[in-house]
Amino acid sequence: MQKVRMELIHPTAMQVCIGGTFNAWRPAVTPMIALDQGLWVKDLMLAPSQYEYRLVVDGVWMPDPQADETAPNPYGEMNSVLKVNGGTR
Repeated sequence: MQKVRMELIHPTAMQVCIGGTFNAWRPAVTPMIALDQGLWVKDLMLAPSQYEYRLVVDGVWMPDPQADETAPNPYGEMNSVLKVNGGTR
């Protein structure tokens, strides 16, 4: 398992969660924590693999603007891709 820190800057968000293949697309089980100046963070412990995910900002699903890669999903939108190997994102 590797520790991976997810971050999002969204000053107006009231709630941010992450839904993806690592949590069976259940964003409620992976809420992010609000820090100063609109920074949201979440540390995840993930096995080395490739995961797809989306952020849920105030109930609206969106790709991660910081993701290096994306992949199309069945809904005509894009998922973010997270590759975990050695704990780097």
